[in-house]
Amino acid sequence: MLLSEYLGVLIFFFLSIALSSIIFGLSYILAKQNADPEKLSAYECGFDPFGSSRGAFDVRFYLVAILFIIFDLEVAFLFPWALTLSNQTMFGFWNMFLFLIILTIGFVYEWRKGALDWE
Repeated sequence: MLLSEYLGVLIFFFLSIALSSIIFGLSYILAKQNADPEKLSAYECGFDPFGSSRGAFDVRFYLVAILFIIFDLEVAFLFPWALTLSNQTMFGFWNMFLFLIILTIGFVYEWRKGALDWE
């Protein structure tokens, strides 16, 4: 009984593993594996890295990244709520309203603390 319920998922899982293995294997067999200096050069920023990777990193980058993730995730909660707003009860409406107030207070707090200023 349990196996019959998950049989479709298991077939899909094994087919995806098999297909990805075949595609990966064929690309490794058929593609040229010649590494030249152009292929091995730095590609993210256009110049070779300099200095040690163990050096001090400015904490402001981390702060901006964390703030972006926090506010981005909070905004992600707004989309499903906005799509189902016509079906929401007053409890759901005021609950999200409270959430938005807390979000706004957090944003104003970060703004006043200078976390959003880049010096």
